[in-house]
Amino acid sequence: MAKKQLSYAEAISELEEILSRIEEGEPDVDELTRSVKRAAWLLRYCQTKLHKASSEVEDILKNLEEGTGAEDAE
Repeated sequence: MAKKQLSYAEAISELEEILSRIEEGEPDVDELTRSVKRAAWLLRYCQTKLHKASSEVEDILKNLEEGTGAEDAE
């Protein structure tokens, strides 16, 4: 069974949940460590998605300026 690809919105939502849990209480050290590791992974994941989206938008805009790329539209 293939894993579902995590969306940017899902990653942000999970980050918000982690932050909320940390802010609302005093998690034990083990839970805090797991939460911080997961949050760091989610932040890197979101940064990668944003950089990729930015590059794709730049490519699209460049193609529009050059008058190409219409055949690549989905």
